Amino acid sequence: MAKILIVDDDVQIRGLLVKMLSVEQHEVIEAENGAQGCKKYREHRPDLLITDLVMPEKNGIDMILELKKEFPSIRIVAISGGGGITGSFDYLPIAKLVGALHILQKPFSLQELKSAIAEALT
Repeated sequence: MAKILIVDDDVQIRGLLVKMLSVEQHEVIEAENGAQGCKKYREHRPDLLITDLVMPEKNGIDMILELKKEFPSIRIVAISGGGGITGSFDYLPIAKLVGALHILQKPFSLQELKSAIAEALT
Protein backbone atom coordinates (compact mmCIF):
# COMPACT_ATOMS: atom_id res chain seq x y z
CA MET A 1 0.00 0.00 0.00
CA ALA A 2 1.01 3.65 0.21
CA LYS A 3 3.17 5.70 2.56
CA ILE A 4 1.01 8.58 3.80
CA LEU A 5 1.97 11.65 5.82
CA ILE A 6 -0.80 13.09 7.99
CA VAL A 7 -0.37 16.69 9.17
CA ASP A 8 -2.94 17.94 11.69
CA ASP A 9 -2.57 19.83 14.95
CA ASP A 10 -5.54 18.00 16.50
CA VAL A 11 -4.16 14.86 18.13
CA GLN A 12 -7.59 13.17 18.12
CA ILE A 13 -8.12 13.73 14.39
CA ARG A 14 -4.58 12.56 13.67
CA GLY A 15 -5.13 9.44 15.76
CA LEU A 16 -8.40 8.68 14.02
CA LEU A 17 -6.79 9.08 10.59
CA VAL A 18 -3.86 6.87 11.60
CA LYS A 19 -6.29 4.13 12.69
CA MET A 20 -8.39 4.46 9.52
CA LEU A 21 -5.34 4.29 7.25
CA SER A 22 -3.55 1.54 9.17
CA VAL A 23 -6.60 -0.71 8.78
CA GLU A 24 -6.18 -0.18 5.03
CA GLN A 25 -2.55 -1.36 5.36
CA HIS A 26 -1.01 2.06 4.64
CA GLU A 27 2.25 3.11 6.27
CA VAL A 28 1.45 6.30 8.21
CA ILE A 29 3.75 9.12 9.29
CA GLU A 30 2.48 11.94 11.53
CA ALA A 31 3.24 15.64 11.98
CA GLU A 32 1.44 18.16 14.17
CA ASN A 33 1.98 21.34 12.13
CA GLY A 34 3.14 22.57 8.74
CA ALA A 35 6.75 23.10 9.80
CA GLN A 36 7.02 19.49 10.99
CA GLY A 37 5.09 18.40 7.89
CA CYS A 38 7.67 19.95 5.55
CA LYS A 39 10.52 18.33 7.48
CA LYS A 40 8.90 14.90 7.55
CA TYR A 41 7.91 15.08 3.88
CA ARG A 42 11.54 15.74 2.93
CA GLU A 43 12.77 12.92 5.21
CA HIS A 44 10.28 10.23 4.23
CA ARG A 45 9.07 11.20 0.72
CA PRO A 46 5.58 9.76 1.20
CA ASP A 47 3.28 8.86 -1.67
CA LEU A 48 0.56 11.15 -0.32
CA LEU A 49 0.19 14.11 2.04
CA ILE A 50 -3.07 14.58 3.94
CA THR A 51 -3.08 17.94 5.65
CA ASP A 52 -5.26 20.14 7.77
CA LEU A 53 -5.15 23.80 6.78
CA VAL A 54 -5.51 25.81 10.00
CA MET A 55 -2.52 24.99 12.24
CA PRO A 56 0.05 26.83 14.35
CA GLU A 57 3.66 27.48 13.30
CA LYS A 58 2.98 26.95 9.58
CA ASN A 59 -0.50 26.58 8.16
CA GLY A 60 -1.47 24.03 5.53
CA ILE A 61 -1.61 26.54 2.66
CA ASP A 62 1.94 27.75 3.32
CA MET A 63 3.14 24.16 3.65
CA ILE A 64 1.50 23.19 0.34
CA LEU A 65 3.07 26.19 -1.42
CA GLU A 66 6.53 25.41 -0.02
CA LEU A 67 6.44 21.71 -0.85
CA LYS A 68 4.84 22.22 -4.28
CA LYS A 69 7.80 24.43 -5.31
CA GLU A 70 10.28 21.76 -4.26
CA PHE A 71 8.21 18.70 -5.28
CA PRO A 72 5.91 19.73 -8.17
CA SER A 73 4.33 16.27 -8.46
CA ILE A 74 3.41 16.02 -4.76
CA ARG A 75 0.00 14.45 -4.17
CA ILE A 76 -2.09 16.27 -1.57
CA VAL A 77 -5.50 15.83 0.05
CA ALA A 78 -6.48 18.90 2.11
CA ILE A 79 -8.92 18.64 5.00
CA SER A 80 -10.46 21.43 7.06
CA GLY A 81 -13.23 22.13 9.52
CA GLY A 82 -13.50 25.69 8.23
CA GLY A 83 -12.13 27.39 11.34
CA GLY A 84 -9.69 30.24 11.15
CA ILE A 85 -7.57 32.54 13.22
CA THR A 86 -10.09 35.36 12.94
CA GLY A 87 -13.24 33.22 12.79
CA SER A 88 -14.82 30.90 10.26
CA PHE A 89 -13.28 30.92 6.79
CA ASP A 90 -13.25 28.24 4.11
CA TYR A 91 -9.63 27.59 3.13
CA LEU A 92 -10.44 24.48 1.08
CA PRO A 93 -10.93 26.27 -2.28
CA ILE A 94 -7.58 28.02 -1.76
CA ALA A 95 -5.91 24.67 -1.07
CA LYS A 96 -7.31 23.37 -4.37
CA LEU A 97 -5.97 26.44 -6.19
CA VAL A 98 -2.45 26.01 -4.80
CA GLY A 99 -2.15 22.31 -5.54
CA ALA A 100 -4.34 19.99 -3.48
CA LEU A 101 -5.76 17.23 -5.67
CA HIS A 102 -8.74 16.71 -3.37
CA ILE A 103 -10.40 18.65 -0.57
CA LEU A 104 -12.56 17.27 2.23
CA GLN A 105 -14.68 19.23 4.68
CA LYS A 106 -14.53 17.91 8.26
CA PRO A 107 -16.32 15.82 9.34
CA PHE A 108 -15.99 13.41 6.40
CA SER A 109 -16.79 9.73 6.10
CA LEU A 110 -14.33 6.88 5.81
CA GLN A 111 -15.64 6.26 2.30
CA GLU A 112 -15.01 9.89 1.26
CA LEU A 113 -11.46 9.64 2.59
CA LYS A 114 -10.84 6.29 0.88
CA SER A 115 -12.13 7.65 -2.44
CA ALA A 116 -9.96 10.79 -2.21
CA ILE A 117 -6.89 8.68 -1.40
CA ALA A 118 -7.54 6.23 -4.21
CA GLU A 119 -8.01 9.04 -6.75
CA ALA A 120 -4.96 10.96 -5.50
CA LEU A 121 -2.74 7.89 -5.76
CA THR A 122 -3.72 7.02 -9.36
